[in-house]
Amino acid sequence: MGVLFEADPATHVAVITIDRPEARNAVNGEVATGIEEALDAIEADDDIWVSILTGTPPVFSAGADLKVVNAGKDREMRTRKGGFAGLIRRERVKPLIAAVDGHALAGGTEIVLACDLVVASTKATFGLPEVKRCLVAGGGGLFRLGRKIPITIAMEWALTGEAYPATRAYEVGLVNELCEPGQAVATARKLAERITVNAPLAVQYSRDVVLNATSLPDSEAWQISNEATRKVAKTNDFKEGVQAFIDKRPPEWTAS
Repeated sequence: MGVLFEADPATHVAVITIDRPEARNAVNGEVATGIEEALDAIEADDDIWVSILTGTPPVFSAGADLKVVNAGKDREMRTRKGGFAGLIRRERVKPLIAAVDGHALAGGTEIVLACDLVVASTKATFGLPEVKRCLVAGGGGLFRLGRKIPITIAMEWALTGEAYPATRAYEVGLVNELCEPGQAVATARKLAERITVNAPLAVQYSRDVVLNATSLPDSEAWQISNEATRKVAKTNDFKEGVQAFIDKRPPEWTAS
């Protein structure tokens, strides 16, 4: 089937699962299209506030399907909106958590790097081994990695092409939470719950500021931050948040 998709409006969480275990969840055209369609549905659904991306065990994703590449059909692994895997160049507003339980190498690591948060089990591994085959990691991994972890460590990973365990990825800041094998999705759901208690639009605007303003000079960063503040102040949820605080009750968010 390529990709499984489950959306639960009651919890405001959706789960996207790369489902090609017989091919180590490698990305082909079906997977790329499935992820893009799932993200389309998530972005269009006001009842879904956070999503999780995972892979059917025993791996997260081996990256590009080399059989597809060898057949000269690598374009099938890219979509118009998302690029490789329907994700790495995708513009979106809602948080996406990678739940990694097993290997996430090459394009698999690049898929992880395109997500906002990462939960990994202790059997997960990460790495960009492309240099071992005289390739360049062209899915954003080489520039995103140094944004997530110290540049010296990113350089080591890029130039050695070695695989690194989840414990090391956690130490250097790539992984937000470690968990036991088999618990990646459950742990990601708990992280999602910590996000969905908050106002969804405020979460989206805050995500945008972190992504787009962190590396800018303060003068430009303030513009982005101030614009987000102005936008959220015009929402119904802004009024609800203030009123709920005054009433000493939990807020009821509507994402409007």
